[in-house]
This record gives sequence, C-alpha cells and structure tokens, in this order.
Amino acid sequence: MIRTRPNCWLAIILILILGCATFIPGDLSAEIYSYTDEDGVLHFSNAPTSARYRYAGPENSMHASIYYSGGRMTTYDDIIREASRHHGMRFELIKAMIHAESNFNPNAISPSGAIGLMQIMPDNLNAFGISDPFDPRDNIMGGTRYLKQLMEKYNRDLSLTLAAYNAGPGAVDKYNDIPPYPETEDYVEKVLTYYTQYTNQHP
Repeated sequence: MIRTRPNCWLAIILILILGCATFIPGDLSAEIYSYTDEDGVLHFSNAPTSARYRYAGPENSMHASIYYSGGRMTTYDDIIREASRHHGMRFELIKAMIHAESNFNPNAISPSGAIGLMQIMPDNLNAFGISDPFDPRDNIMGGTRYLKQLMEKYNRDLSLTLAAYNAGPGAVDKYNDIPPYPETEDYVEKVLTYYTQYTNQHP
C-alpha cells in the first residue's frame, strides 16, 4: 500500500502505475484502489481493506482526478457548468459536492447503495430524472436538480441544504438544524471547505 500526500509527484506516480498496467496481461494486472483520508493523505492499495477505497484501475483511468499545482482538474467540468447554468446553482458548489461525494469516480457505490458522482440513492432515480446513474451527465444533472430543490426548501441556507442532501430532509427538519450525526457534520464541513477552495480558484 502506498501512503502519501497529494502533490505533483502523486500525479506522476499514478500515471506510471496505470500506464504500466496496460502492458501487463489482463489477468495479471493489479487493480489499483485509492481514497483520501481526513488528513488529506491519499492511500493506494491493490487489496483494499476498507469500503472507503474506490477503484482507480486502467479502464477508469480517464476518469481519475489528478492534482496539479494550480488546483484540481476533472473530466466533468463541462457537464458541471451545464448543470450550473440549467439549474442556477454555483459551478464551484456542484464540483465541491462531487469531490466530497465520490471523489470524481462515476462508478462509485457507497455501502448504503448510493450511486455515481453525486451518490444518488436508487429510490430517487426516477424522481430526479436519472435513467442511468453511472452516466456522468445523468447523475450530475439529477443531483443538481435535487440540490436546487433543497436550496429552495431551506431558503438558500447552504449548511442545512448540504445536511439534507447527506442525511435527508427528515433529519434536518427533526432537529431544525444540522443533525448531530458525525458523518453529516463532517460532510457539511468538507463540502464547504472544497467550495471555498474552488471559489478561490475560479473568481
């Protein structure tokens, strides 16, 4: 397992790992998984021991999010901008949520069954107009549509909106505040941190 902090060398290492895998027969090439912990440390493993790991193998390498000196670049910025314009939500906010939800992995599935970039629960697919939750555009457009609904419900209170996205509106309504769930409190803080970072990158 590799444990390191994200930087320019990480991009080079990841590219080398994924590039070398393409020259190994399919049945022998290692599947690479990764996750970023609470301290910002990125972990790699070919034998994940936690549900936090997400697959970053050769066939998904085009979707991998790579750090570079000026910020974070993803394959999905054009779709995020489209969703931002269509639903009237900030580009930086949508991107921050995707970062927190799936770390830009369109094939992510959470232990609770949430799917894709914006981690949509299967029961909500029809309501959000999503036909294929693994399709980046379907997922982002549907997730942003739900985000807009929550923003309107909570009078554009961003913290309550994010808490409702994570824990459900029922939990927020019950406490009339961010519910005292460690996962939800961490999620709200994480998205707001990413939101600030992306806003500073895109004034």
